[in-house]
Amino acid sequence: MKRLLCLSNGHGEDAIASITLQALKERCPDVDLMALPLVGLGSAYTRLGIPLLHPGKVLPSGGFIYMDLRHLWRDLKAGLLGLLGSQIRTIQAWQQLGGHLLAVGDIVPLLLAYGSGGTYSFIGTAKSDYYLWDGTGRPYGWGMGWAGSDYLPWERWLWRSPRCRGIFIRDELTAKGLRQLGYTVHYCGNPMMDLVMPPPEQSPFTTKTIVLLPGSRAPEAYRNWQHILGVLTPHHDQPLTCLAAVSPSLDLQLLEQSLEGWQPIASPLPKTTAWRLGQQQLILSSHHFREFLHWAEGAIALAGTATEQCVGLGKPVVTFAGEGPQFTRRFARRQKRLLGESIFFLDDPLEALPTLWSIWRDSELLARIAANGVERMGRPGASDRIAARLLEILNG
Repeated sequence: MKRLLCLSNGHGEDAIASITLQALKERCPDVDLMALPLVGLGSAYTRLGIPLLHPGKVLPSGGFIYMDLRHLWRDLKAGLLGLLGSQIRTIQAWQQLGGHLLAVGDIVPLLLAYGSGGTYSFIGTAKSDYYLWDGTGRPYGWGMGWAGSDYLPWERWLWRSPRCRGIFIRDELTAKGLRQLGYTVHYCGNPMMDLVMPPPEQSPFTTKTIVLLPGSRAPEAYRNWQHILGVLTPHHDQPLTCLAAVSPSLDLQLLEQSLEGWQPIASPLPKTTAWRLGQQQLILSSHHFREFLHWAEGAIALAGTATEQCVGLGKPVVTFAGEGPQFTRRFARRQKRLLGESIFFLDDPLEALPTLWSIWRDSELLARIAANGVERMGRPGASDRIAARLLEILNG
């Protein structure tokens, strides 16, 4: 029997991994799939019926150790080393019966896959050469790009093993650079876009519509929500529908309690609440993420994965710095490099709505934003294309 164990280290990585495993299962129903989320509870897997090899645990950093060494210290106090040791033993026990490992994310699951002694493949979600060089090929700063790729030599060394059977890169620019360095890598698109497919029915709204994305990690997302609400002033004089795409991990009532001055109204959609402030209508829901992203004509976002998906759908995204630990000024600037001219990073949050209206009046800019979304995030169907290649590896 074909056996595959997937290692992933973060909420977005779990989602990408789970939809890829789902595509693999559709192509080969008898494959024995297991998942091991290194960070968090792995709910993306369990929702799809993919069993967990090891129970997950929520750590204070949420997987964002690289943002600040203080997060590493908090994770260590919360039992990071003990958890990692238990995970390593579990992987080794699984590998004794044979099977292929799929590492999704960054060097951490890749290193664990390498250390298992078995064959493995890698889906890179975090790294991109767009972080290093601008549109003319110039580095963003002194010393950037010294390794020839955003993937560093010690990461690439783990690909040189004959046990490494497949390397999947998130964009064509990075894949092209790695091929020039002599690595055999695949670019199949970004599975992240399959998470918001298929497109829903036509939007029920007739006014200009934006999606609000405060992120998914509490308590940061609640602070981000306050910052976004500060943008929606009652003095805005044009009709606007704001769709708040709330993560199921957040408490919707806490967000509603922040709506000072907003008046509740009847909602036009099921499983939503609706509010009005002047000419603005606000609809909150934890159930319509995919629809909200498609229906919106732009976004105000302090989020990671959701922002990338919005860009991939060809939408302009206005953003500004939050308080962290994830969405800091540094993170927002890196996100701007990754996603290009689809992102409008503002120093003054109050410029968010005027910026969006200005973008909507520029048809040439909107066309470039749509094309940029495809270039940076790829077309739908990546998870199935990766699954097809993984099946060839498993059969080999």
